[in-house]
Amino acid sequence: QVQLVESGGALVQPGGSLRLSCAASGFTLDYYAITWFRQAPGKEREGVSCISSSVGTTYYADSVKGRFTISRDNAKNTVYLQMNSLKPEDTAVYYCAALNSRRVVGCYGLPYEYDYWGQGTQVTVSS
Repeated sequence: QVQLVESGGALVQPGGSLRLSCAASGFTLDYYAITWFRQAPGKEREGVSCISSSVGTTYYADSVKGRFTISRDNAKNTVYLQMNSLKPEDTAVYYCAALNSRRVVGCYGLPYEYDYWGQGTQVTVSS
């Protein structure tokens, strides 16, 4: 069964850290660019960060630049999102999505272009 499974979401205080994981099963992530999206209540889904399949090109939204770090471990078929200095405005459901690297320049595509999506993990930043 082909799927992406996110984990690591939690309730954390402002200034805290979390590491999200996106684990693939049924296919190998080696040939896919991976993007983390997030969606807060009443807001549109936004791309947070992405990483390309091979050379490790990365992208960060301005809102998370300097605080979030994306990485991948192809041996574990997993992509991570390290989130530091979390703010209340980071509260959202975080999704990972996989896009075949043959169909993207860099690592970020339009939502409809992605091949696989995870079910999401909730991140809540609150005191």
